[in-house]
Amino acid sequence: MTDLAPAAPPEPPYYAVVFTSVRTDGDNGYGERAAEMVRLAADQPGFLGVDSARGSDGLGITVSYWRDEESIRAWRDHVAHAVTRAEGRARWYESFAVHVAKVERAYDFQRQAV
Repeated sequence: MTDLAPAAPPEPPYYAVVFTSVRTDGDNGYGERAAEMVRLAADQPGFLGVDSARGSDGLGITVSYWRDEESIRAWRDHVAHAVTRAEGRARWYESFAVHVAKVERAYDFQRQAV
């Protein structure tokens, strides 16, 4: 059994922001800034959790979960997040896409220890 687990938002409805990206070569400070943004997002009203993965091919997917659209807009407009988004366009991303979705149904599974 591992401590690694998907985020556990509350019962729906809530919102998911899906950020899919392809990185530029090298870290260039990305790892530290990404960790800082997760810590900052976690302190924002309406933040429910985050899941993130990056494949060996460079494709990354981060899904952040939010209580409502107002919380998403507030995070988008947060000054430090806006600065980081601009830096991402300039330094860290070859391309990215953002999708915002309302989660109306969710379920999970966890293997029980024997």
